[in-house]
Amino acid sequence: MAQETVFCSVCGHNNLAGGIFCQKCGAHLAGIIAQMIPTVPVLVVSSPYGGFWIRVLAYIVDRIVVGVMFAPLALYFVFRMIADMHHLPPNDPEQLRPIFQFVGIVAPLGLIVQWLYEALLVSSSWQATVGKRVLDLKITDEDGNPLSFEHATGRFFAKVLSGIILGIGFLMVAFSSRKQGLHDMIAGTLVIKS
Repeated sequence: MAQETVFCSVCGHNNLAGGIFCQKCGAHLAGIIAQMIPTVPVLVVSSPYGGFWIRVLAYIVDRIVVGVMFAPLALYFVFRMIADMHHLPPNDPEQLRPIFQFVGIVAPLGLIVQWLYEALLVSSSWQATVGKRVLDLKITDEDGNPLSFEHATGRFFAKVLSGIILGIGFLMVAFSSRKQGLHDMIAGTLVIKS
């Protein structure tokens, strides 16, 4: 019965397999033995869910898109507020009225624009906002089905809750097993990779 041998790459001597050092020159044989062991392929399974950082990037893209859409409307009300304030005498308490009117009009309009942007796009065939679409993410219910407009609306207002509690609802994405924020848990939705 022939024993298996290991060739020393330093001096060329044939050594019995299992030895750590060459019997002739003392060179380390571990590198040679490691070459004899077959490698086992490692299967890396990536998560099907959209993680925290990719969703942060999608959020930034969406804020830019909504900002571009909303800027002309906001600028109109800014110029109108400045014009109203310009006609009032300096140090007049009435100068605050145009500011309150501006905030009272622009804040609700901004919320409406954001709501329609998100709910209409998420309930469309895209199943995603522009930011999520660019990053190959889509929003589904927990069974993988598309959202209706009403369901997307519920998710949007649940996001308001995630933000009100100091953003903790959004941070939950980083720590939950299915990468769900509080708003996703409330609405029963998932953000998945397309």
